[in-house]
Amino acid sequence: MNPTAGDIPGNASLIIRGARQAQFAGADLVVTPELALMGYLPRDLLMNRGFVARSEQMIEQIASELAAGPPVLVGTATVNPAGTGRPLFNSAVLLHKGVVSRVFHKTLLPTYDVFDEDRYFEPGRGPQILEWNGWRLGISICEDIWNDRDFWERPRYHADPIEVLAHSSVQAIVNLSGSPFYAGKQLFRERMLGHMAQRHGLPIVYVNQVGGNDDLIFDGRSCAFDAQGRLVGRAAGYREDVLVTDLAAGTSTIAEDDFEIESEIWQALVLGVHDYVVKTRFSKVLLGLSGGIDSALTAAIAADAVGAENVLGVLMPSRYSSPGSIDDSHELGRNLGIRTTTLPISDIMRTYECVLSDVFRGRPADVTEENIQSRIRGNLLMALSNKFGSLLLTTGNKSELAVGYCTLYGDMNGGLAVIGDVPKTMVYRVSRWRNRRRPDIPESILTKAPSAELRPDQTDQDTLPAYDLLDQILELHVEQSKSAEEIIAQGFDEHTVRRVLRMVRIAEFKRKQAAPALKVTSRAFGTGWRMPIVRGE
Repeated sequence: MNPTAGDIPGNASLIIRGARQAQFAGADLVVTPELALMGYLPRDLLMNRGFVARSEQMIEQIASELAAGPPVLVGTATVNPAGTGRPLFNSAVLLHKGVVSRVFHKTLLPTYDVFDEDRYFEPGRGPQILEWNGWRLGISICEDIWNDRDFWERPRYHADPIEVLAHSSVQAIVNLSGSPFYAGKQLFRERMLGHMAQRHGLPIVYVNQVGGNDDLIFDGRSCAFDAQGRLVGRAAGYREDVLVTDLAAGTSTIAEDDFEIESEIWQALVLGVHDYVVKTRFSKVLLGLSGGIDSALTAAIAADAVGAENVLGVLMPSRYSSPGSIDDSHELGRNLGIRTTTLPISDIMRTYECVLSDVFRGRPADVTEENIQSRIRGNLLMALSNKFGSLLLTTGNKSELAVGYCTLYGDMNGGLAVIGDVPKTMVYRVSRWRNRRRPDIPESILTKAPSAELRPDQTDQDTLPAYDLLDQILELHVEQSKSAEEIIAQGFDEHTVRRVLRMVRIAEFKRKQAAPALKVTSRAFGTGWRMPIVRGE
């Protein structure tokens, strides 16, 4: 299911609808994702006592609505009645015959990357076991399955709840999950779950959330494994689905899927943009079209996500804009079927130059004037956003955001950074993947040298290392947390490495003010990146 964080009535409707579909399909037990009633991640809504109380009341209503059907395991938060510890549990409640008949608690509470569950939840103690319909089921929640000591080189936790369940004579493992997407994660999940099922000789059923909430995207793809570790079932990716699995027979259905990295990123971003727009109650979006690859890919994603008729592309040429870039933007707009408008900024630039001429007298033109151009464009885009009630999408990529090759209050203006977690080299790969299916992005955009066109004959490589080199260094540093010395030891030029890492460090203040970026890599510049602005290195 695709819940919305905090939307208790809406999420309850999804649970009831899905449970009835499962009942119609013959299910004996229905399972929702983790915290399905609240929408993962509810974050500090969990500190609101009224929010928690409303969820408790809604659980009773759901139980009543589904009283005539099979039992349903619903992910929600429940109150910790003890006088010590965190105030809540991350729980799965069993609804049967109109009441809450059992409650099961999550044991392992992650505090890494985007997770901060120890902030809210008390860990469950002991094996969580449901005996139902002749089966002894081990109930686990998300992180509980991510600590197999035989699979991980260095397990994060001392305890393994699945091993405890296996030693408690359960006959199958059920896992309610809210596992955020990153490219390549599903194949990794399936390898891990298959290993675990084979190791313990137990079928495993894994139920995942789908949809976007803030910067996180959930890809669904719930799946089931038999006791030999073989994949026997997989639900659809990137959309809601009901998957029925027969544990005794080891049978289910396996939805077709595409694990090509470019395909995964495309589908995730389209889903993420659609849900961000819809769940924040916008209906239209706009973005600046520069004639470059970043804005082209962003526009293509937006057109697929919300419909071409709801996308406005804005051309804002200056004296430095090449005719080719303007022509490419128009061609892109026609190919995608989006609306375009042109707002020239040369006269506005001259006004700024006139106003600032006395105070700037005797000083050569530099990045100041380049930033003014970007901020003019940012103001125009925000004016259109305000006037027409459209969500402004930023078009910067992860490589630029990493090294600060972007302008605060200029090209960073906007409500959502669509490709802010997509490295520049991957931007090209995803764009070419998209063009193989529908060649909407002009070939000249794919082949021209990247340029911000803020001064004559400018290219990105006047300021930055070549993107293929830059992205390798950034991947090692940002996603793998490698130090300069470790990266240099792998054969990279010392001067280049130290220069890039310095740019990453001093750009932190910009990233703190950036729009939320949809997460598609294992570590994004969002809730999982917690670096100080003031640093002594």
